[in-house]
Parts: sequence; structure tokens; C-alpha cells
Amino acid sequence: MPDDASSRPNPTPFGAWASPISARDVAEGARRIDDVGAAGDDVCWIERRPEEGGRNVLVRRGADGETRTPTPDGFDVRSRVHEYGGGAFCLLGAPADLPHAFVNFQDQRVYLATSATSAPTPLTPADGAHYADLVFDRRRHRLIAVQERPDPAGGEELAALVAIPLAPAPSADPPAPTELVSGADFYSSPRLSPDGARLAWLSWNHPDMPWDATRLRLADLDDAGRPAASRAVAGGDPAAPEAVQQPAFDAHGRLTFISDRTGWWNLYRLDEPLHPRAAEFGVPPWLFGMSTYAHTASGIVAACCEQGVWSLLFLPESGPAVPIPTPYTSIMWLRSVGRPDGGNSRKPLRGVAPDAGGDSGAPGGLDAVLFLGAAPDRPAELVRLSLSAGGAPGALEVLAATGPSPDPRYLSRGRPIDFPSAGGRRAFAFFYPPKNDDAHGPDGARPPLIVKSHGGPTSAAEHVYDTGVQYWTSRGFAVVDVNYGGSTGYGRAYRESLRDRWGIVDVEDCAAAAEALADRGEVDARQLLIRGGSAGGYTTLAALAFKDTFAAGASHYGVADLSALARDTHKFESRYLDRLVGPYPEQSDLYDERSPLSARDGFSCPVIFFQGAEDRIVPPNQAESMVEALRARGVPVACLLFEGEQHGFRRAGNIVRALEAELSFYGQVLGFEPAGPIEPVTILGPA
Repeated sequence: MPDDASSRPNPTPFGAWASPISARDVAEGARRIDDVGAAGDDVCWIERRPEEGGRNVLVRRGADGETRTPTPDGFDVRSRVHEYGGGAFCLLGAPADLPHAFVNFQDQRVYLATSATSAPTPLTPADGAHYADLVFDRRRHRLIAVQERPDPAGGEELAALVAIPLAPAPSADPPAPTELVSGADFYSSPRLSPDGARLAWLSWNHPDMPWDATRLRLADLDDAGRPAASRAVAGGDPAAPEAVQQPAFDAHGRLTFISDRTGWWNLYRLDEPLHPRAAEFGVPPWLFGMSTYAHTASGIVAACCEQGVWSLLFLPESGPAVPIPTPYTSIMWLRSVGRPDGGNSRKPLRGVAPDAGGDSGAPGGLDAVLFLGAAPDRPAELVRLSLSAGGAPGALEVLAATGPSPDPRYLSRGRPIDFPSAGGRRAFAFFYPPKNDDAHGPDGARPPLIVKSHGGPTSAAEHVYDTGVQYWTSRGFAVVDVNYGGSTGYGRAYRESLRDRWGIVDVEDCAAAAEALADRGEVDARQLLIRGGSAGGYTTLAALAFKDTFAAGASHYGVADLSALARDTHKFESRYLDRLVGPYPEQSDLYDERSPLSARDGFSCPVIFFQGAEDRIVPPNQAESMVEALRARGVPVACLLFEGEQHGFRRAGNIVRALEAELSFYGQVLGFEPAGPIEPVTILGPA
């Protein structure tokens, strides 16, 4: 249909489009589901609530479809082990009051909650120890957990697997848990066999990260419940390092796990590969408790990532893998559940019909899995997938959503792209052009581009709906979310392309993404911006210091001084840079060479900094040092420090302020007036 110019709105400068997607919408979109569990007909998850100061609460959805929050006021379900946490709650059964144990963020003690009307009871002493990855040992009426406790000698925190009795102590301060396994620098994933007779776990040591090399061990438990004569199952060979993750027992007591011994994170049962393929079945284990596969009565349901996009597969005991159609491009937190109650009313998933061949009514004929799914046209949703006795997929049921469905008039769906980068590499990204049916830019003009550099850096951008991206695209910006070399989802070789080259490969790939889109005429080559948080903030600052590609940048709690990060960060990441840059302090010259703070003479364009005042991962003095150094050089800078925030902003008001300040900053740099009332940010001149 020909374009009727008379019906089009007047042209508006890119970036100044009026959008119905507000910063408040983005803050509300920061509501997250971070863990999933099931007991009987009850499904539970951890929900982060920005409107409650970023508090994490346990949410329970009963058989009646109603949701309740059993976490009392004053409690926050979140672990600080490794600073990123995970595995912060454990269900203990399915009676009416849903007893459970959880880690409270404020004091990091483990609490027992037995009813919605009584106060939780502490199970661990107030001794400064942290806990994560809680597992219920039903046979011995105890929890098994990862513990991180202060070293009496003043060194790094000490790690162990411990047993925590579920019987509350008669005194106000319970005794210390019983140590089961210790000696390694790190532990994760304690898992019990169905009969409670065996325990499996993962461990690793400095300087490895859990995506470099881990060891899986298995032990029988003696009469006292202690591991006896543990044996190595996978990993541990320095000549052939493999990153093992997600051990789990099936109903027959067989141990499965994921290993990248072939260059791809694939599933194994002991040394037997299960449906090997050049695809990723695992994710970098930043969080405890993450699961990308689940055992069912007739096989395994697994999430599989190919070229950065996730899908769902059914892996039968024998025969080929069977694709399970879903509308999702990201699938995480897979959990097994029992047979859904056939009498419950089911809300079908929009646009997806149940499989007509599935057994939908026979008692005992179904089991199910839960997962968190997201797609480019829908926010993350907690979903239950029913399966027949033969494993055929049945209905997909949405149990909870993290936000409303987007309005297609303002939805930029984006597309995967790849492009050439330095050294003959090809890199990957997801490109989102501007989209707003109520606005268009000046004729012949091209939009500004925001290059988004993800954190980690051992992580990945995903092709999913993100209100933070849509905030920009609905205002007339294009966004490219880059999976630079070092990202996950493309195999171990691509992940290790960042080894010894952080600050080089990632910077080259982000610049190459911007230059490729400018060369294709999709964006304005004079208005290229870059933003990122944490490790993505480092890439942002390094790109501004070492490249002249960009007109401005925004660093959210980004690393500015690599040497300071190596010296000052927490235990989990204290040797991370050994693999990304080189051993410290032996190669401190490389750290200085690649630090944006040391390369401040290379900055010539405006920069804005956002920082949490209580950040232990990237302390605020890094942002403060950069601001001081750039002002001394006459580079325009702005900086917002948020009290009470740590690594990543959780409070709704702070998320709103940071986003609107960034928009104000871009408006001042690029010369447009943002639509709507927002509080402008002050850009500082020379000191």
C-alpha cells in the first residue's frame, strides 16, 4: 500500500520521539523470577520486586491458581555466596503451610518457615557465614548447603559443604553446621540420590572459574550422613580441562551432568554422551541452582542453545532427540514436577495449541516440567509443560509473567546478525531498529545507535523482550546487543577467544558491530553510542579509551582500573582476570596497559557514570577516579552515585533516575530535547 504522506506525523528528531514506554515501566520490568521449585500442586519462585526496594520474596502458586507471598516483611530471600547467590530457598514438603528453608539477605542466616502466621526460626548461628544451594535431605531431616565463612586467620573466606539440622535449637543461637566436605577453594551443586545414600558435588580451585575447569565427585554417605571414600566422576585433568556443571540424579539413581569436554556443553551419564551435538546445553554458572535440563518419567527435557537462541528438546532413553515447539528463544530454570492435577483449570499459552496426540486425561499419565521462558515479543514467563507417559509434549501453561504483553505498535522485535571483526573473526549480535508507529525521523536521516555490551564478560545477550531496549527503540534509537568473542552460546572455542584478550576482542567486536551497521546505512555513523554494566561497563570505557568509533558512552558500575579490580574484588572473581588478562601482579603492566583509567588521555567524548555506593564487586572508587581524571583532562562527564545500591540497581526509583539521566545525557550530547518531563542530568566541565 503506498505511503500517504498526509497521514504521517510530522518528522521528529531521532531520540526525541514520545514513547508510552516510561522509565517506570522499565523499573517494573526489572521484576524478575530467579529460581523455581515445586512441591505437590504448589509451584514456587523467587521474585525480585523493585517497588519494595529490590526485595526478593518467595511466591507460592497453589492448585487454585492463587498466588501468595509467604515471606514476611523484613525478610529478603537472597544469598551472598560468591556475591551473586542463588539456591536461596528449599521446599520441605507440600502441606497447607508449605514449610521451607531460606537464606535471609540481611544476616545471611538460614531460616525455617513452617507457617504463614509464625515467625521464621533461625537454623544457623549469627557468625558471619553465608549459605547457598540449599538441598533437603529428607532421610536425615537436615539441609545440605554450600557455606562460605570468614577465615579466622584473616585470609579469603573458607568454602565447604555443610549439614544444617532442621530441628530448631532450643537457644536463640543455633550451633554451627556440621562440615561434610572442605579443602577446595569453591563448592557448588550438592545433590542427593533419590534414596539419600549418595551425594554428588562440584568443586574447583583458583585460578579457574567454574566455566574453565571443575571436578565432579560422588560419595556414599555413612551412617552418620558423612561422605565416605569419594571418587572423581568427571573433570580434574589439568591436561584436558573440562567445565562440568549441573549434576543431577534421575529417579533410577543414575547421575547425569553437563560437560564441555568436546568443546560444547553437552549432557552425559557417567562417560556416556546423551544426544551429542554442536550446541550448548549449559550456561555459565554465575548463580547457584541454575538448571537447563530436567528428568522426567520417560526421559530428559533439555534446553539447547544454537547460535545464541534457545529451544527445547525431549531426549528419550533411546532414539533421536525430539524438538518441543514453544514460542520461546530463552529457556532457563528447568525443574521437574509431578503429574499436574487434571481437574485444575488450565490457562493455555497464547498462540500455542496443546499437542493433540498427548495423553491429557489419564490419571498418572502425565508428568511435567517448569521453566522460565522469554521471547522477542513477550516478557519472561513461568511455564508448565505437560508430558505424556511416552514423553510427547502436551499443553504449555503460563503460571506467572514478569510483565504485561508489549504493544506491537512500539515493539522492535530485532533480528540476529553476524559481521566481520578484527583478525578475520565473525562476531554475533541482535539488532533492534527504532520502532514507534506514532513517529518517524526526518527524511533521509539515520537513527543514532546504542551498542550494548553485556556483563560477565562470560555471559551472553539473548534475543528476548527487554523493556530496557524498547525504552530506547521506541524513542528513535537503534540498539545492537553484541555477543562479542568470549560470549557463551557458541561453544568453548568462542568463549575462550577472550582468554588473555579482554579489552581487545570485546572492544573490537563492539566497534565492528557499530561500523558494520553504519556501513549498511542502517544507523548514523556520526551518532554511535556505547553502554554497558559491570564487565560491559569496562568494555564501554575501553572502547572510548582505545577507539574513536563512538560519540559518547555510559558506564553502569563498570571497571575502570583492572589492577584495582584484581586487588580489591571478592573471592569468587579474585582470580578471574588471570584468564582474561594474565596473572596478577606478575603481568601488572598488561593491567595498566588495558585499564581505561591509565588510558585517560585517549578519551575525547562525553561519558556518564552510574554507580552503587555499596558495590563490593566494582567498588565506587573506580568511577570516582575516572570522573576526576577525565575532568582534569577537560572531558565532559556526569556521575550519579546511588546510596544503598550494590552491583546492579534493584530499587525502582534508582532505576528510573538512572535511565532518565542517561536519556538526558544523550540528548545534550546529540542535540535533541527528550520528549516528556524528565529531570536533566548535569554534565560537568573541567575540574
